[in-house]
Amino acid sequence: MFRTRFTEQFGVEHPIVCGGMTGLGTAQLISAVANAGALGFLTALTQPSPEALIEEIRRTRELTDKPFGVNLTILPTINPVPYDEYRAAIIEAGISVVETAGSSPEPHLPDFHGAGVKVIHKATSVRHALSAERKGVDAISIDGFECAGHPGEDDVPGLVLIPAAVRALSVPVIASGGIATGEGLAAALALGADAVNMGTRFMATNEAPIHPNVKAQIVANTERDTVVVFRQFKNSARVAKNSVSERVAEIGSRPGATFADVAALASGVRGRAKVLDQGDMEDGMWWAGQTQGLIHEVDPVDDVVRKIIADARRAVARVSGLVG
Repeated sequence: MFRTRFTEQFGVEHPIVCGGMTGLGTAQLISAVANAGALGFLTALTQPSPEALIEEIRRTRELTDKPFGVNLTILPTINPVPYDEYRAAIIEAGISVVETAGSSPEPHLPDFHGAGVKVIHKATSVRHALSAERKGVDAISIDGFECAGHPGEDDVPGLVLIPAAVRALSVPVIASGGIATGEGLAAALALGADAVNMGTRFMATNEAPIHPNVKAQIVANTERDTVVVFRQFKNSARVAKNSVSERVAEIGSRPGATFADVAALASGVRGRAKVLDQGDMEDGMWWAGQTQGLIHEVDPVDDVVRKIIADARRAVARVSGLVG
C-alpha cells in the first residue's frame, strides 16, 4: 500500500481521489469509490436544494461505511445559490471533508473548521494555491492543463505544475489532470504529490450515472479528442470534441464574440440532458480530459482502483530496478 500524508490525514486506504463532477457526484458513484478505498466527493450543487443534499448524503451512507466528502463549487451564477445553506447542510450531516473549487473558500473556512471539517481547495496555478494555503485550507488539488473542466489561463501541464506546487506549498498536494493509470499515480508521487485526482477515468466505470454511449465514447476517443473553449472569455474550459464543442470554439474565436453568442450551445443543462442522460453524443457539450487516450475499457470502480494501485506498484518496482 502507498502511505502518504494524504492517506494519513484523510483516513483513506489509497491516495486516489474522485473529485466533484456535476451530474456524476451522486451516491451511486461516490459510495463505490469509497468502498474501493479511495476518497470521492458528492457534488452539492448537483442536488436542487440543501435538503436534497442531506438526503443524498444519507443514501451514500447506506451504501458505504467508509469516508467520503462533498464538493462545493463557488461560482457566480445568474440565479443566486444559497451557499450558506449548503454549507450548513454539509456540517449538519457530519461530513468531515469538503472539496472547494471556483472562487475563494475563505468565507466558508471559519464555519467548516469550527465544525472540524477539513477543506481541500482546487487551484490551477501555484499563486492561487499559495493564496488558498494562506487562508487556511488543509490541502490543495492542483489542476494541470490536461484536465477536464477549467484549467485556468496559464496552460501549465502537470509535469511542471505538480513539482512547482509541491515546492511552494506545505500542505498536502493532490495532483489533478492527465492521470488515469497506475503509472500516472507513480509519476505523481515521484514528483512529490501526496495523492492523485481523477475525473474522466471514473466516468468510464459501471457505476458512473451517465449513459453507456458516453462511456463508450471515452474509450473510443484519443488524447486529441478534446477542445478548449471559452478562451476568449478568460474562462478556458476543456471539453470532449464533438460538433457542438467545435462550433462553440469557432463562434468564440470570431472578433467581438461574447458568451451570449454561444450560451445556448454551451448550456450545462443541455449537455447533461442530451449527452449524459440521453446519450446523444453530438447534441451537447460535455466535460472530458486528455486522459481519454489512456482509457481503454469500462470497468467497475473497484477494479479500476485495484488495477491502478497494482500498476503503480509495478511502475515503482521497475524504476527501482534501474537504480544501480
